[in-house]
Amino acid sequence: MRVVEFVLAGLFALGGIRSLVYWLRRPLVSESARDQVLYAAWMTGRAGLWFAVGGIFLISALIGYQGRAFTEEFNRYRWYLFVLLGLAILQLVAGLLLARRERPR
Repeated sequence: MRVVEFVLAGLFALGGIRSLVYWLRRPLVSESARDQVLYAAWMTGRAGLWFAVGGIFLISALIGYQGRAFTEEFNRYRWYLFVLLGLAILQLVAGLLLARRERPR
């Protein structure tokens, strides 16, 4: 079971690298510093989610227990779910603010 978790963690890490490379090659066509910061925040949330989900599988793979002991040990990392939530909120808010920006005429 640990091999599957390591493979999934690696696949999600590769997905994060791919997402980062993909979006870094598509710069935002705006000279506004506000738009550039929002776009960087949106990219961070987008690529960071891939890495964070891979991190969950990595944490799970590194815990050497099974059954109830696994659950108790995994509970020590409950805070990590806030990382996922924070990145998702960052991506959502940055995307919404970018969508609401005024377009030049």
